[in-house]
Amino acid sequence: MTDLRRTPLHALHLELGARMVPFAGYDMPVQYPLGVLGEHLHCRAHAGLFDVSHMGQVILRPKAGLAALSLALEALMPVDVLALAPGRQRYGLFTNPQGGILDDLMFANRGDHLFLVVNAACKEADIAHLTAHLPADLAEVVPITDRALIALQGPEAVTALGRLVPGVAAMRFMDVAVLPWDGVDLWISRSGYTGEDGFEISVPDSHAQTLCRALLAMPEVAPIGLGARDSLRLEAGLCLYGHDMDTVTTPVAASLSWAIQKVRRTGGARAGGFPGAARILAELDTGPLAIRVGLRPEGRAPMREGTVIWDAPEGGRNIGGVTSGGFGPSVGAPIAMAYVPAGTTGPLWGEVRGKRLPVALAPLPFHPTSYCK
Repeated sequence: MTDLRRTPLHALHLELGARMVPFAGYDMPVQYPLGVLGEHLHCRAHAGLFDVSHMGQVILRPKAGLAALSLALEALMPVDVLALAPGRQRYGLFTNPQGGILDDLMFANRGDHLFLVVNAACKEADIAHLTAHLPADLAEVVPITDRALIALQGPEAVTALGRLVPGVAAMRFMDVAVLPWDGVDLWISRSGYTGEDGFEISVPDSHAQTLCRALLAMPEVAPIGLGARDSLRLEAGLCLYGHDMDTVTTPVAASLSWAIQKVRRTGGARAGGFPGAARILAELDTGPLAIRVGLRPEGRAPMREGTVIWDAPEGGRNIGGVTSGGFGPSVGAPIAMAYVPAGTTGPLWGEVRGKRLPVALAPLPFHPTSYCK
């Protein structure tokens, strides 16, 4: 499709034998010759390299001090921005007046400015949202258009990246740093979306292929496509925007209450003041009507997105639906996430090809995380 955008690593994907698919307006690799299963297991055991350059990178430069900018950003999401220390990153959520989620993102305090990474499908809307709602006398919104973004994930990621950038070994989960390599600055965070230890690295377009080739030359590192990226994040119990959360899903219903610090909750020093605060704070106190849960289908048949969940093997009520589902290679069984009424205990059934199959509630994540804390 000629109207699809390409990342700075597009030619490298083709050279590596990737199968390309449209994703969020980009021509992206869904898998390489190793295959989704092999890529998934390689990332869990060694280190996987992902192209995430389709995501949005944005700098917020303060015009009247970082504290004023931080408070202005707090007016857009139910998260503590003000207390985030320099060199640290945090998970955030833009909300709408109804309490729904406009996007989820990562934001970092880089000392004299804030750096945001937002989802690919939402980045234009997010930049417009920031521009419209951050006061012009407090913030300058600067989209970054000349840097690629890659993720190196897995237990051997620190070994691999450390050969090129020794300083990363001292970083801990959710640290951010600007470190030199090959004459340029790399913007590095020790984070990712696989449940594994690892890094996300913003690199100038001019050096993106060189950096990736240097990493791929190491025995630990293999290229990983969107297919394994999805199965890895599902095993880690992580939401995918537009599937497991959207503009009608609240953070509490999405089981993301952990992302809302006490200072922004009822009784906190800076409680409320963000879009949808009345509904979100009420749900924090009394609970939502429906909530995201983990499911473990019995047998080997996956329950994919759209699978209807019932409270009886015949008749009964349709009580929810699967938002993400598939086979978990590290779990060795099908796994899924769904929304069901709060307090549901089961038993439950999922309808697959016209047949209802038993499915059990399961704790999230499905596979243990291994962040470097």
